[in-house]
Amino acid sequence: MPLTGGKAPDFDLEGSDGKHYRLQDFAGKRIVLYFYPKDNTPGCTKEACGFRDLKPQFDSMDVVLLGISKDSLKSHDKFIRDFDLPFVLLSDPDASMMSLYGAYGEKVMCGKKCMGVIRSTVIVGPDGTILKHWPKVAKADAHPAEVVKWLGQNSNEGGK
Repeated sequence: MPLTGGKAPDFDLEGSDGKHYRLQDFAGKRIVLYFYPKDNTPGCTKEACGFRDLKPQFDSMDVVLLGISKDSLKSHDKFIRDFDLPFVLLSDPDASMMSLYGAYGEKVMCGKKCMGVIRSTVIVGPDGTILKHWPKVAKADAHPAEVVKWLGQNSNEGGK
């Protein structure tokens, strides 16, 4: 699992805009990678809409915002259309990238242990270092504001 201060693992995933994305594509920028379980579900929708509503603030801080789940690009397209999401969603169907970031593993759902996506967020600095890691997001609706607040208070992190 990545720790704050460590090097962010590389990835190569297809985005909702039809392009492939790798970590190196964002060299020199801060990136918010938010991992979520499933498109069009109540908690994930609240979180995505929170990020959508705060997108101008991310843009003003020159921060790239990417959502990642196991969902297909077709599912992502519907999610984006239904909620007017102004950022790219990456598809990680085999959870390989999420596993590298500690966003896939054992969790408890309805009192039972199972394997699945762990709602979490990582901020990667311009040099590829992990600046902040929320390993388990408890309140999906409040989390986007928490991320913006952290970014605002740490605007000099990672050389920005």
